[in-house]
Amino acid sequence: MKIVSSEGGCTTGSLGILDFMKKENDSKVAEFVLLGLSSSWKLQLFLFLIFLLFYMAIVLGNLLIVLTVRADAHLLQSPMYYFLSHLSFIDLCLSCVTVPKMLGDFLRQDKIISFSGCLAQIYFLHFLGASEMLLLTVMAYDRYVAICDPLHYLTVMNYQLCFQLVFACWCGGFIHSITQVTLVMLLPFCGPNELDNFYCDVPEVVKLACMDTYVVEVLMVLNSGLLSLVCFLVLLFSYAVILITLRTRFHQVQSKAFSTCASHLTVVSLIFVPCVFIYLRPFCSFSVDKVFSLFYTVITPMLNPLIYTLRNADMKRAMKKLSKKHVASC
Repeated sequence: MKIVSSEGGCTTGSLGILDFMKKENDSKVAEFVLLGLSSSWKLQLFLFLIFLLFYMAIVLGNLLIVLTVRADAHLLQSPMYYFLSHLSFIDLCLSCVTVPKMLGDFLRQDKIISFSGCLAQIYFLHFLGASEMLLLTVMAYDRYVAICDPLHYLTVMNYQLCFQLVFACWCGGFIHSITQVTLVMLLPFCGPNELDNFYCDVPEVVKLACMDTYVVEVLMVLNSGLLSLVCFLVLLFSYAVILITLRTRFHQVQSKAFSTCASHLTVVSLIFVPCVFIYLRPFCSFSVDKVFSLFYTVITPMLNPLIYTLRNADMKRAMKKLSKKHVASC
C-alpha cells in the first residue's frame, strides 16, 4: 500500500470540520488494490479470453446500431430509434469505463488503480449509468405515447421534445454523478486500500474511509438507490398501462407492440434489478455483488444490440441497406 504523507496546517482548538480536514491531510491513500474476479492465474487467463470476446461484441454491436440509425433517414426520424442510438452510445461508453481496465488486470499480478483513476471510474460509471436509467424511462414514455395515443404520437414526440428529453437525461446523469464523487472526495482515506471488486464503486470505496460514514452512506443510498428504484417503478407502471391497453387492440398491432415492450422489459430488468440490489441497501458485502456488477457493466451492454435488433424488422432492413451501400462503394 502506498501512502502519501503531508503536514496538516490546521490550528489547535479548531472545530469539527477543521479537525476533519487535518485528519485528511495527515495521510492520504494514493492508490487502491483491486482484488478482481479471481486470484487463480489459469482462471484469469480464461476470463481474459471470455471478456475480450464480450468486449468486442459490445463495441461492434453498439457501434453498428449507432451507425445504422445515423445512416438511415427513416430510422433517425423515428423517436424510438433516435433514443435507441443514444442508448447504444451510452452502452458503448459505459463498457469502456470498466472492461479495458479489467482485461489489463487479468494479465498482471498487481491490480492497482490510482486514487484519481478510481474517482474517474466512479464519475463516469455513475454519469453514464444514471443517464441510461433516465433514458430507459424516457423510452418507456415514448412507447406509452406510441401505443396509447398513436394518432398524436408524432405530434407529441417531435424532434425538439426528443432532443430536450435526451439532454435532460445527460444533465440528470451529470448531477447524480458529481454528487457521488463529491461525497467520496470529502472522505479521508488512511487505512486499508483493498477493494473487493474488479472496478472502483462507491459502496466498496466508502467502507475504506477513516471515519464514521453512516451519514455519507445514507446520502449515497438515497442518491443511487432511490434513483434506481423510482425509475424502475415508473417503468413497470408504464409498461403495465401499455399491456392493459394492448388487450383491446387488433392481433397484428398487439403482437408487434408486445414484442417491442418485451424487449424493453428485458433490458430494464437486466439493468435495474442488479442496481436496486447493490445500491438500495446498507453498504455490506455479499459474495454475489461482483456477479450483479457484471450484469450492468458487461452483460447488458453486450445483449442490448441483440435484444433490439434480432426481432426488429426495421433495424434488419436498415442494416442490409447499409451493408449493400458499403459493398457498392467498395
